[in-house]
Amino acid sequence: MSAERSYHHGDLRAALIDTSFTLLAEQGLERFSVAAVARRLGVSSAAPYRHFPDRSRLLGAVSAAAARDLRAAIADAAEAAGPDPADRLAAAAGAYVRYVAGTGAGIHVIYAAELYGLADDARAEQTRALMTTLLDLAAATGPSSYEAAVLLIEATLAVAHGYTSLYAEGFFARKSNNVDDVAARACAAARTLITPSGR
Repeated sequence: MSAERSYHHGDLRAALIDTSFTLLAEQGLERFSVAAVARRLGVSSAAPYRHFPDRSRLLGAVSAAAARDLRAAIADAAEAAGPDPADRLAAAAGAYVRYVAGTGAGIHVIYAAELYGLADDARAEQTRALMTTLLDLAAATGPSSYEAAVLLIEATLAVAHGYTSLYAEGFFARKSNNVDDVAARACAAARTLITPSGR
């Protein structure tokens, strides 16, 4: 039996998404292709197109799954951080580092420019939920306006994505190659950006 036939109906779709995460973590977004995913799975180059008509559709499904899972990771980290709003938002930076280091699917994938015009309700729902969670965490720190809360999210994500990129590029190899250490540094850096009102 071929590898392609070994997938039951519906299982290949899930396998394509899972394998996409693996390749994104290994090779990055620029080298990501449907053909590479098919090769890694050992299926024909035509097989993925039964589920995803093009690269953008496959990447859109990955984006939706990444937004869902990252949101859950951020919510869990915030809960574990305790009641202080600044600590809870800073914990999002650490959660981001841990998630993206393992999956390769950060904001550059979740909000990939090539997906802006993609009509995908599942992706839209998951990306909205992710931003709502971040907005709630930022708003709890007491910013002066909605715009200030958005800027705080941008700064937190910029710190987290920067640390993730440095980790992926081996910047910390001589000092620490432990993702938890890097996540802790990202949390500490993000914490310095957060100034709740009344403090």
